[in-house]
Amino acid sequence: MSIIGLNDVPEAGEVFVCCENEREARSFSETFIAQHKVEMLDETKTRMSLDDLFNQIKEGDLKELPIVVKADVQGSVEALSQSLVKLSNDEVTVKVIHGGVGAINESDVILASASNAIIIGFNVRPDAMAKETATREGVDMRLYRVIYDAIDDIEAAMKGMLAPEFEEKVFGHAQVRQIFKASGVGTIAGCYVTDGTIERSCQARVVRDGIVVYEGEMASLKRFKDDVKEVKTGYECGIVMANFNDIKEDDQIEAFKMIEKER
Repeated sequence: MSIIGLNDVPEAGEVFVCCENEREARSFSETFIAQHKVEMLDETKTRMSLDDLFNQIKEGDLKELPIVVKADVQGSVEALSQSLVKLSNDEVTVKVIHGGVGAINESDVILASASNAIIIGFNVRPDAMAKETATREGVDMRLYRVIYDAIDDIEAAMKGMLAPEFEEKVFGHAQVRQIFKASGVGTIAGCYVTDGTIERSCQARVVRDGIVVYEGEMASLKRFKDDVKEVKTGYECGIVMANFNDIKEDDQIEAFKMIEKER
């Protein structure tokens, strides 16, 4: 069976309704479209409210990336939607909240705005009203001709949603060779930098016989009487640890930073 005269390509599973005349058909279709639009918005708001999102993040550190997919044919909608959903991982869930065939229209933009979603268009363009609404609502609309380009962009967006990972980088070590007491300052450790560089901006741990006895900030780093930003291998320096005065001769001070890893 062939049907002609449709304004848009129907989606799989939609129902055809027969009416006695064109006026009744138009009235029914307008009511159905309006009702369907309201249902989609209500459903999305329920599933994607900020409270729900914050609760999910708090309970399981889970975040959602909602997406509206529009494409030139139904096969592309399904293929792209499935590929995007498969990008989900333990920290970020990709959710296709709507997929349809045809140009990106105002309803798509309103739906994306209500759900804080981005719109992915494959081999389609937005109509004039959709462009205007997207600009006004600040909706991110991305258009592609290659499915893998869309997938790569979403992967990049997901990386931005991931909680940052840090790794420790050791900058240098210093051996405590002499202890000085100063009123108003505390314990000053006279040190010799045995390797690397001791930077004032580093965190530091005090290691005694292989055991970490303190970890925290350096209150000051000096060369003779001058405050300095760093001291390199082979030079002496004075180090005062913040909130720790029980430092002893032969202790080792290890300077390190937590560096954010690229994900």
